[in-house]
Amino acid sequence: MNRLDEQRIPRQRPDIPRRKNKKQRASKKYALLLFALVSVTVIVVVGFALRSSPLPLPISLELPFEGVFAVTPDPMPPDEVLQIYFSHIENGQFEHMYRFLTEISQETISEADFIERNRNIYEGIGATNIEIAIDSVADVPERPGRQFVNYTLRMDTAAGEITHEQRAIFEFNTTNNRYELLWSSNMIFPELGESDRIRVNILPAQRGRIYDRNWVMLAGPGPASAVGFVPGRMQEEAILVLEDIETIAALLEMTPEGIHRRLNASYVRDDTFVLLRTISSNAQDLIDELLTVQGIMISSATVRYYPLGRSAAHLVGYTQNINAEELETLAAYGYHMNSVIGRAGLESIFEEQLRARDGREIFIVDSQGNRRTTLAVQPAENGQNLHLTIDAEMQAYLYNVFTTDKSASVATNPITGEVLALVSTPSYDPNDFVRGMTTSVWDALVEDEDLPLFNRFRATFSPGSTMKALTAAIGIEGGFFYANENFGRSGLRWQQDESWGRFFVTTVTEYDGPANLNNAMAWSDNIYFAKATLRIGAEAFADGLRGLGFEERIPLEYGLFSSIVSRTGEITSDIQLADSGYGQGEILMNPVHIAAIYGAFVTSGNIIAPRLIYDNAPQIWIPGAFSPETANIVLESLVFSVDYGTGRNARIAGETLAGKTGTAEIKLTQDDTTGTEIGWFVLMTADEHEENPLLILSMVEDVHGRGGSGYVVSRVRNAFVSGR
Repeated sequence: MNRLDEQRIPRQRPDIPRRKNKKQRASKKYALLLFALVSVTVIVVVGFALRSSPLPLPISLELPFEGVFAVTPDPMPPDEVLQIYFSHIENGQFEHMYRFLTEISQETISEADFIERNRNIYEGIGATNIEIAIDSVADVPERPGRQFVNYTLRMDTAAGEITHEQRAIFEFNTTNNRYELLWSSNMIFPELGESDRIRVNILPAQRGRIYDRNWVMLAGPGPASAVGFVPGRMQEEAILVLEDIETIAALLEMTPEGIHRRLNASYVRDDTFVLLRTISSNAQDLIDELLTVQGIMISSATVRYYPLGRSAAHLVGYTQNINAEELETLAAYGYHMNSVIGRAGLESIFEEQLRARDGREIFIVDSQGNRRTTLAVQPAENGQNLHLTIDAEMQAYLYNVFTTDKSASVATNPITGEVLALVSTPSYDPNDFVRGMTTSVWDALVEDEDLPLFNRFRATFSPGSTMKALTAAIGIEGGFFYANENFGRSGLRWQQDESWGRFFVTTVTEYDGPANLNNAMAWSDNIYFAKATLRIGAEAFADGLRGLGFEERIPLEYGLFSSIVSRTGEITSDIQLADSGYGQGEILMNPVHIAAIYGAFVTSGNIIAPRLIYDNAPQIWIPGAFSPETANIVLESLVFSVDYGTGRNARIAGETLAGKTGTAEIKLTQDDTTGTEIGWFVLMTADEHEENPLLILSMVEDVHGRGGSGYVVSRVRNAFVSGR
């Protein structure tokens, strides 16, 4: 007899009036029905919530109300349980996965060991995007309560995609009313035994090399010497070991504490080679001294090497090991803790092309470390080589010519835009950064007042009289004056009117003949070009400069600062306008930009885009910057300047050359006598059909008292002869 039957048996009626008894019974009946209705609602809601929960909680529910009824929902199907089980991997919720296991499985592996094994494997291989597809679900007739779930699992890993088919075995737990997983290590990978381990190997790739136009290597693998201690070969007495460590620390410019930390690392054994520093393989005196210390070992190593050293440091740049902050961002792109990355120059700009994409392999080893099965392989991918337009000999020559100066030099083919050299002095040795910068070398670099780390060919400077060719082109193109027009003689100082106060335009040389374009260009007449710019007017002059690429990106593969008209982009006074016409005022120009514009005088007025990549086709940056007629007029004045004017010391027998000197005064006021001077010189072949066209431009700081721009002229000429 159940409880509901018991509730139907008449009970002893109390000695009360019949009417009152009927009301009492009705009230009791209604209360019972209401209670039952509420209970069923609670059961349904709670059951649905438990059924939907991703947590492997018991599905069985017994109503705790005696005398009513009990409800037990259907258990979650094993295929759904399996999907929830695998969904916890990417969230790192391995403790939740453990709760799905049968009691027998939990007896074979503790929760801590289960979490550690699964975490180490899945996180170690970089498992992401885990997807499970259920193939079939089947009962096992001979084992009631057991079900097979056949499935396919795929995931992305550090070595590429891994896909495998597997069978999961579930047992029905009648106590908890749920299916539980009979687990073993082959649930991770079918081939994985209980004592096996997963290994991930890096398959090293080679970084792309950088070559000059003639396939001379500018950056690539090179020899070095790795210096380190082998602990088992060090002296036995502690006091002697300490002395040896101090000796090595001094020789390698390290701290004894740093060496101790490396020797005490967890991986170090008696026969471990503990790397301390990589040094030049040519440092024989240092190597000999290091080898006098017991326990030191020096082995050959291969590192990124820059054969031109200081000559091409600012151009090529250097690489270094990736740091922790960079790795956080770049790990998703295949970088790892041992990766190198371009830190400056072309090494940085072309990092994506040059970088070595190391491969990876994931495989299973047994308890003895023997390889059993390979799960995935991602082949190594070497970086792409860069073939540059640079001429290594010209690069080295220009560096050596100006090695003691603060300078920038550019050499180009003015017809094709090919950049043959980009030099900045003083410089640094990029190999020091690769091998590991010592404190003394770094301190010397950052404390040097000449700023050897500063890239001058990338920067902008006051162009001085090299600006005069641009002023002439803008004025003639716009019809503001004519090349043969005589502006009149004005002596060595001139001002427009008394409103200029104490400001005068000054020039250095008085010359015979009319004040026309050829004479003014040849003798670098500041007064002529001040008058010319005033004729053009501020707005037209600024617009003319913008038409030549001012205030826009210079289209070279190497990032350069843009030339500017002024700090505000406007010319606000006649004095500023006059000053700007001969390269003073607030005008700043990049050396590569000046070279590109000068090249247009031999390409009929088209400004050719400068380029560094050899295989790139020539491109016109600014077509028709000025007409062929204007280009030819200005070119003739530049030839006249070399033949008869300030550039005459650059003449080369049998050559028709064009060029312009320039001296920019860097001072606070016109009366300032403590300022410095920047010397410029541009020299180029003047024939568009020249077999070996060449343009060289150099800028040198602090030429005051050293011959001004004349200091630059002779050196550029020598480089020009060498390059021909």
